Amino acid sequence: MKPRHPAPLNALRAFEAAARCLSFQAAAAQLFVTPAAVSHQVKRLEAWLGVPLFRRGHRSVELTREGEALATSLHALFGQLDLALDRAMDAGSADLRVSTVESFAAKWLAPRLHRFHRDHPGIRLRIETGDAHAVPGRDGVDVAIRYGRGGYRGVRSERLMPAPVFPVCAPGVAADPRRPLARPADLRHHVLVHDDSAEGRAGVPDWRAWLDAAGAARVRAGAGPVFGGMHLAQEAAIAGLGVALGTGPLVEDDLQRGRLHMPFDLALDNAYAFWLVRPPGEGAKPDVDAFCSWLRHEVDASR
Repeated sequence: MKPRHPAPLNALRAFEAAARCLSFQAAAAQLFVTPAAVSHQVKRLEAWLGVPLFRRGHRSVELTREGEALATSLHALFGQLDLALDRAMDAGSADLRVSTVESFAAKWLAPRLHRFHRDHPGIRLRIETGDAHAVPGRDGVDVAIRYGRGGYRGVRSERLMPAPVFPVCAPGVAADPRRPLARPADLRHHVLVHDDSAEGRAGVPDWRAWLDAAGAARVRAGAGPVFGGMHLAQEAAIAGLGVALGTGPLVEDDLQRGRLHMPFDLALDNAYAFWLVRPPGEGAKPDVDAFCSWLRHEVDASR
């Protein structure tokens, strides 16, 4: 058996924090040491490896090619170590931690979880939501479902579902004889409900993009209330506030249950999709494999 490298673990921990923060000062605050101590440990590691890990500027540091490669590996390894320690300290817990965005958790995942618990009663899920994208295998998370372009670094990812965008409204809104919705131009007589999912995201359709594609030039694309989440705008549409832009997988159940109606056939392609993200490597937990297999089955069943 090949002996393990006598690696300077404190130096590796200091380098990993500095690489993650791209700041010796911020890394020092996380490690409860001084910036000089972090700098000393990084220099010690560079001397031990025989390669520079940072390019040091007047007020900034930047990873070298060798430093970036080492940092990517260490992020995953220290994340796995933290996860293993968490589990060792709470050996009685069977939690499988799943990180995702709130809209996906509320409108797609939660309505289906009864089937997962029926098939896997011994696995307790902990669904965590938020804007910060926790990294599986590094941030105490076992698996994640992300809404984005893909190409996530340091993890394994696979595209679960596309996310086409199209108008949706309550059936009563669509059937109102005083304000018909026969053509896209009729939207000028309705409240347009917005969410912030397209803000700053190239390729994610908003109302202006959809109206342009539909040829509805006389509709005021910017008018109407804005909600801080796709599922909130969707709920407002269900309540009859107006017409919202639905994101395919998130409106699927409400369309099937008759809570929402799709007044027009035009759906725009979305540069963002829903992705399944797992830790790198092949040593996944059986519970993670079970959850990922169940997700794929649910996606296939909804097509």
